[in-house]
Amino acid sequence: MSRIGKQTIVIPEKTEVTKNSRVLTVKGPLGTISREFKSDIDIHIEGDAINLKPVVSSKTVNALWGTYASHIKNMVDGVNRPFEKRLIVEGVGFRVEVSDNALVLSLGFSHKVHVVIPAGIKVSVEKNIIAISGINKETVGKFAADIRKLKRPEPYKGKGIRYDGEVIRRKQGKKAA
Repeated sequence: MSRIGKQTIVIPEKTEVTKNSRVLTVKGPLGTISREFKSDIDIHIEGDAINLKPVVSSKTVNALWGTYASHIKNMVDGVNRPFEKRLIVEGVGFRVEVSDNALVLSLGFSHKVHVVIPAGIKVSVEKNIIAISGINKETVGKFAADIRKLKRPEPYKGKGIRYDGEVIRRKQGKKAA
C-alpha cells in the first residue's frame, strides 16, 4: 500500500484538471501540462480533489501508485508556481551569459560551451548564478543536471558548477616537506 498514493491531491482554484482516456491535462495560470498514464491506476477527478486507486494489486502497480500521485501533484504545483533550480559557477575566469536561445559558458576549456535552452524553461544569469525555472519539474531538473555535468565541482579548490546549497567536501592538498 502506498502512503503517497492514498492521499488526495487538492486542486487549487484557477486550475483545471481533465482526463481524456489515458492522458491527464492540467491547465493553470502559468501554462498547460499533459502526461500519459497507464490504465493500471484509476485516476478519479471529483470536484477539487484527485484520488488514485490501483485497478489490480501487484508489486509493479503498487510501485506506480505513489509515483503517479507524485507526478500529478508536481503537475498541479507547476502550473501554479514555477519550479526553480539555482546553479553557482565558481572559478577564476568562469563566465556565463544568455544569448538568444542558448546559454554560453566559459569553463576553462579552449572553447566556449553553447547549451540550447529547451522550450518551456526560463534561464536568467546574475553574476555567476544561473536561475533555471519552468512549470515542468522534470525538464527543469534535467536541464540543471546537464549544465552541472559540464564541469562538476572538484574537491581541492571547489572550482566548477554546483547547486545552490550543495556542500562540496574539500580535500587537503599535498603538504610541503
